[in-house]
Amino acid sequence: MKKSIVFTGGGSAGHVMVNFVLIPKFIHEGWDVHYIGSENGIEKQLMARFPAVQYYSVSTGKLRRYLAWNNVKDPFKVIKGILQSYQLFRKINADVVFSAGGFVAVPVVLGGWFNKVPVVIREPDRTLGLANKLSLPFATKVCTTFPETGQALKNNKTIHIGGIIRDDLTKGSQIQGFSYCGFTKEKPVLLIMGGSQGAQRINEIVRSCLDELLTDFQIVHICGKQKVDPSIRLKGYRQFEYINEELSDVMAMTDFVVSRAGSTAIFELLSLQKPMLLIPLSYRASRGEQIINAQSFQNAGYAEVLLHENLNKGTLIDAIYTLYQDREKYLENMKKNKEDRAIYKLMDLIRKVTV
Repeated sequence: MKKSIVFTGGGSAGHVMVNFVLIPKFIHEGWDVHYIGSENGIEKQLMARFPAVQYYSVSTGKLRRYLAWNNVKDPFKVIKGILQSYQLFRKINADVVFSAGGFVAVPVVLGGWFNKVPVVIREPDRTLGLANKLSLPFATKVCTTFPETGQALKNNKTIHIGGIIRDDLTKGSQIQGFSYCGFTKEKPVLLIMGGSQGAQRINEIVRSCLDELLTDFQIVHICGKQKVDPSIRLKGYRQFEYINEELSDVMAMTDFVVSRAGSTAIFELLSLQKPMLLIPLSYRASRGEQIINAQSFQNAGYAEVLLHENLNKGTLIDAIYTLYQDREKYLENMKKNKEDRAIYKLMDLIRKVTV
């Protein structure tokens, strides 16, 4: 008899990408795969790429850390979502739930728990997000990305598996990367990824530094949606809103990276052994998880950190040159990292909790 799995998670691409990696593998193994998410979230758009996956929408509320009128209304949406999820699990007869986190997942986790379905949740960041804190009492197992997370929780539910990496990202062609960007091998390549949140400040500072940086480097700049500046046309500088299929090729030719400190991105860079300068989102723009992620990588010797509050033209130029000069040190530390089988550890765990 076929086993059945329900995936959930959403609110941001980071909370969906691990499901994006797992789903094809479970389909290949012959599982019945279902997804419960929100009506209009990014998870619904992304899951449209998997016609074999049955998608169900439930009512969701956003979990806010600030005062807002919607904080009064949203608990009722969550309760409605729990009831809807409960009914869906009665229909689906799932063997296991896997939650990638985000506020979308909370009613689904509770709906599964009420039906006595084992629940595996994953925490991508160094500290638990609010949604996973709420889901923790109902989880069978909690998979952590950072080893420090389980140490801090001191909970026998936690198991450290490491970062989940997309398979295709490791299969890029350096030659195709140079061709795609119109670059040569004469100068090292710096990749700058501002991220979708708060990218404008990084974009502005990077553009103010181009005259200095292009003397020694070629630069690929992923700016974010509608943030390309078409007036800038400089040799050795390429701007993109985003890069999809060609990202693995661009990564293959990249020597070092400036990035935000989202968990998915930095573990991919670690796997690809790209020295990184991390500029985490500030506490004003987040709960501070990127700062904690960045500090963990800095302590491990994988990255240098430039706090957003300290970002200006001078500090960015100094940090980039320091990172490049010390790149061999970071490469040596990255080579010692052995967490390259996280996806298989996670799949084994999911199989075990269904027994």
